[in-house]
Amino acid sequence: MGRIVAIGEEARIMGFALAGVVLCPADDSGAVRAAWRDLRTDDALVILTAPAAEVLGDEVLRTRLPLTAVMPA
Repeated sequence: MGRIVAIGEEARIMGFALAGVVLCPADDSGAVRAAWRDLRTDDALVILTAPAAEVLGDEVLRTRLPLTAVMPA
């Protein structure tokens, strides 16, 4: 079973740690891209904040794996 990862502003993703989600705080576009690039091949779900999703663009959201979900703004 793959990991669940959250990428985005630290204040928005902190609560996911309580559920065992791996946090990748990323407060700027470079950090968002680095977090995405550093995902493991067995990561199953990536939760993105709306600004992080905007940085990564529509292509990332259309990838088959990992499954991505965008938090409401």
